[in-house]
Amino acid sequence: MTRTSGDRRLPAPSTPDPQEAPGLAWGVIAPGGIARTFASAIGAETQQRIVAVGSRSVERAQTFVDEFAPGATAYGSYDALVADSSVDVVYVASPHSEHRDHALAAIRAGKHVLVEKAFTRNAAEAREVFDAAREAGVFCMEAMWSRFLPHYDVVRRAVASGLIGDVKWIAADHGQALFPGGPQRLSDPALAGGALLDLGIYPLSFAAMLVPEFSSVTARGTLTDQGVDESEVIVLTTPDGAVATASTTMATQTPNTAVVAGTHGRVEIDGWFYFPTRVRLLSNDGELIDEYRSPDTIHALHYEAAEVARRITAGESESPLMSHAETLRIMELMDDVRRQLGVTYPGE
Repeated sequence: MTRTSGDRRLPAPSTPDPQEAPGLAWGVIAPGGIARTFASAIGAETQQRIVAVGSRSVERAQTFVDEFAPGATAYGSYDALVADSSVDVVYVASPHSEHRDHALAAIRAGKHVLVEKAFTRNAAEAREVFDAAREAGVFCMEAMWSRFLPHYDVVRRAVASGLIGDVKWIAADHGQALFPGGPQRLSDPALAGGALLDLGIYPLSFAAMLVPEFSSVTARGTLTDQGVDESEVIVLTTPDGAVATASTTMATQTPNTAVVAGTHGRVEIDGWFYFPTRVRLLSNDGELIDEYRSPDTIHALHYEAAEVARRITAGESESPLMSHAETLRIMELMDDVRRQLGVTYPGE
C-alpha cells in the first residue's frame, strides 16, 4: 500500500508508557556496566524494583545494591540469586559466553528471564534455552532493548503501512573505538568476543525487524590476532530483490546511522540510530516531509523491562516484538556470518 502525498506523515508511536507497566521484583545476575544502565533506567522510569543481585563476589554485589537497589539482597553466587523466592524475573547481564548457563539456572529455579543480547553464543544454545523455558512454563526474552523504543515503533509502522512504498534498500552501521583499548571481553574468544555479537547485532537486528526473510547472506571482514572479528560488512538480499547492509567495527567510531529506502521515499534515523533519536521521512528527491523526535531521556532500557512486566503479568511466555523465533533467526544469521569469517569460540 502506498499513501498519497496528502497524508504522508510518520505515524505516532504506539509504545505504552513504561510507568504504567505492572511492577515486578527483579534479580540481577552479574552487576557490570550494562546492569548498571538497566538498574538506573528501571529505577527512574518504571515501577520495577530490584530485590536481589548476584555476583561471584558478594562485595561487588553489595556495592551494586548500595548504589542502585538499597534494601535488595546481595549474593556471592548466581545459584543463591536464582533460588531467592522473592525474585519474579532474572535479568542475565553476564558476558555472552555465560548467557546459556545463567539463563538455564534461572529457568530451572522457575524464574522468568530477560537475557542480554546477544542472547547466547550461537543458535544451538538459544534453542536449548527456549526449549527449557517452554518446558518450565516461564517467560523468556532476548534483551534487544532497541526493539521496544518509540522511534523503532515509528519506523516499523511506517514501513508496514507502505508509507515509503516497497522497501528496496536498508543500511545501518554500528562502530565504536573499543579495540584494542576497550573491555577485555571484546578481545577474548573464550568470552565470545568480537564486534558481531556485541555491536553488529544492532544493525543486523534492525534490518531483520523490517524484513521477514533473507534469501542470501554474504559477510566480509577482518579478524584480530586472537581470532575474533574486528570489523565486518554483512550484505543480505531478500526474495523480492531488496538489499540490506549491516556493518560493524570495534576499531573506530562510525556515524551509527540507519536508512530504509523504498520506491516512494525513505526514512532516515540519526545517529545513534538504536538510541532514542530523530526519524525523518524524505521524498525521493530529498525533500523533508515529516520527522519524529524521541522523548528526552537519559535512559532507554526501561522500555524492554516494561514489556517484560506486561507480558509476564498477562501470563504470556514471549513478546511478539522480540519473539523466540526472531531471536533464533538472528542467531542463525550471526552463525552464518561467523562461519564465513572463520570465527569460532572455544567449546562450540
